[in-house]
Amino acid sequence: MRSINSRRLFSGTGLIVTGLAATLVAMIFPIWSYSDRSGTGVDTLNAQTLSTRYGPLSALDREFVTKVRLAGLWELPAGQQAGERGTTQAVKTAGQHLVEGHTFLDERVREVASRLGLQLPNQPNEQQQAWLGTLSAARGEEYDVQFANILRKAHGKVFGLVAQVRASTRNSLVRGLADDANTTVLDHITVLEATGLVDFDALARDAATASPPPLTNSPAPPGPTDSPSPPVPVSPSPASSSPTYTLPPPATSRPPGDDEPKESNEPKKSESSKGGDNGGDKSEDKKS
Repeated sequence: MRSINSRRLFSGTGLIVTGLAATLVAMIFPIWSYSDRSGTGVDTLNAQTLSTRYGPLSALDREFVTKVRLAGLWELPAGQQAGERGTTQAVKTAGQHLVEGHTFLDERVREVASRLGLQLPNQPNEQQQAWLGTLSAARGEEYDVQFANILRKAHGKVFGLVAQVRASTRNSLVRGLADDANTTVLDHITVLEATGLVDFDALARDAATASPPPLTNSPAPPGPTDSPSPPVPVSPSPASSSPTYTLPPPATSRPPGDDEPKESNEPKKSESSKGGDNGGDKSEDKKS
């Protein structure tokens, strides 16, 4: 009898333990089986992503568009300054590349922001204004060294962001802007290093100790937006005789001479439609 009772007790205990284990698994499984559960990266991505006719627009996409505009707001004046103050032809050449590259990129970013309904800044941020101040206070060979290293450090940080956006974005306009930014930033890195003044040891130490910078506020979501105020020029002014370095046009203006901005990286047409005119890429905008 004792043996039978023991077996019954053991069987009952086993059933209870099994049932409890099954209940625990059932409770835990949903928590780990949904990658987009609250608090996860996918959940954050979905919550901060906006729907547009060019594809989903994430918070990182919007951050990237803002930073492309900010880069032009201080690097274009810095390039103008280098063309006048540089003591070597290599520094003057690097300055000219900055002017040409950011003139082009600023037109592109205003085009993209206009189509996505995003607001853009019209002044450099505090750190960028401080960099311009440092350059303005420098003279001679010291200016050349400061210019090469400040600009090379800034471009190195932007280069990583461009790669991240290009690899992950689902928005065709942002993808096209990232392609253009990648080409421009790499060109600027190359000409800055060609000055022979870049301290690569300092760049490596900075990269090893730097913490991820905080994100700036994302631009407004697609939709009607208020017109931003005109840009306020930030002029490096060590002396009253120094020339004025102007900023790019206001963020709401379209690129000059471009009534209908062209969209980068639009899906290619089928072979049967290649015989049409070259303006077919704009059909999507006209329909909308």
